[in-house]
Amino acid sequence: MFLKCDAGMPSLSCLVRRFLDERNLDKLDDLRAWGYDPTSKQRAFINNQTTRKNNPLSFREAFTNKFVADKFGEATTHWRKLEDRVQRGVGNPCPLVLIGLPDGIVTFHEGMTALVEVEAAEAADDTNDGTAGQ
Repeated sequence: MFLKCDAGMPSLSCLVRRFLDERNLDKLDDLRAWGYDPTSKQRAFINNQTTRKNNPLSFREAFTNKFVADKFGEATTHWRKLEDRVQRGVGNPCPLVLIGLPDGIVTFHEGMTALVEVEAAEAADDTNDGTAGQ
């Protein structure tokens, strides 16, 4: 079942969930095929959320919540929150460069072929700069 994103849901959560939904990713092993292997702490959290007695979450819900919280944190997921902070003077006197990317520009149609290309390019870069195997 696809998640219906609404105005109250952070865009990054919607994007992560859309990625999981479009690829029918329903377990941790499914993520490994896409080059992502959660830490043992992340796996334990997801397992606890999906197996709890009261209001268990689906794998997709639990993974989305944990991934977005760990990778991006709350403040970076809402442009509105960032604007409010800037208006209040948070960050002053440090100069800030704020770049917002609309969620509509994110695409997933490239699929596994793009992942293979990225991994090959990274391996080539590692070989060229002497960090292969490190």
